[in-house]
Amino acid sequence: MSKFILTCTSTVDMTLEYLEKRDIPFISFHYEIDNEEYLDDLGQSMPFEEFYKKIDEGSMPLTSLPSIGEYIVFFEKFLKEGKDILHISLSSGLSGSHNAACLAKDELFDTYPERKIMVVDSLGASSGYGLLTDLAADMRDEGKDIEQIYDWLEENKLNMHHWFFSTDLTHYKRGGRISSTSSFVGNLLNINPLLNMNSSGELIPREKIRGKKKVISEIVHKMEVHAQNNLNYSGKCFISHSACYDDAKKVADLVGETFPNLNGKIMINSVGTVIGSHTGPGTVALFFLGDKRENDLVKK
Repeated sequence: MSKFILTCTSTVDMTLEYLEKRDIPFISFHYEIDNEEYLDDLGQSMPFEEFYKKIDEGSMPLTSLPSIGEYIVFFEKFLKEGKDILHISLSSGLSGSHNAACLAKDELFDTYPERKIMVVDSLGASSGYGLLTDLAADMRDEGKDIEQIYDWLEENKLNMHHWFFSTDLTHYKRGGRISSTSSFVGNLLNINPLLNMNSSGELIPREKIRGKKKVISEIVHKMEVHAQNNLNYSGKCFISHSACYDDAKKVADLVGETFPNLNGKIMINSVGTVIGSHTGPGTVALFFLGDKRENDLVKK
């Protein structure tokens, strides 16, 4: 059985310490803020606190994905070591990075015909994409081979639920995603949009909920409805947030109270600079395994 390496992109929104400990190399996206270019390198080039402070002060970051050439360089170092590659990409519904990885794979095939590069479109983002990668690492560590893990990911990736809410609509207005009037009224009435990822890996608005306490309750209710085995859910749960740790902790505490059989401690991560460039501060996201994601929800 060939040795293989599990890889991902920086948009898994996990910590550098975690990825190094789990032996999961990553390729970085890029972003520009205040006319300076940075790597999306899990807060190394710019701490998350500084990044979100800049957005609060009015900066509008721009993001870009790794080029095909960057993917070739990234993959080739593992191929030269005689390793196959299982790469999990950010959702194709949000980025062209999956396509770039596939094009790099095709270019490398002639040079390394004996090696495998298997690319999975996670159809996910942030720490939901991170949780899918975490589960792949668990299977790798249990001795599963690259084909077994690839098949499991393709079969189960749409069971990874992504639920988000935002308590600050200012950045959505600046980015043109909502009108100035909608932002003003939403902030005035304390409207917190609740969104999720559909089966195409796109972020879809689902409900407008008034009040932070209610939206925290509702996001956990979505987990009650959609999690595998409902209240008896025994899988892992990850949470990410953009400069609003206290809100994320409230969600984590309520999840812990509601689901006593969770597998391990709830992991809370920061939304990274690329995903955070689009959400701005004030977003909390909840991730868990559940029923198959659909474009139109049936269960409420």
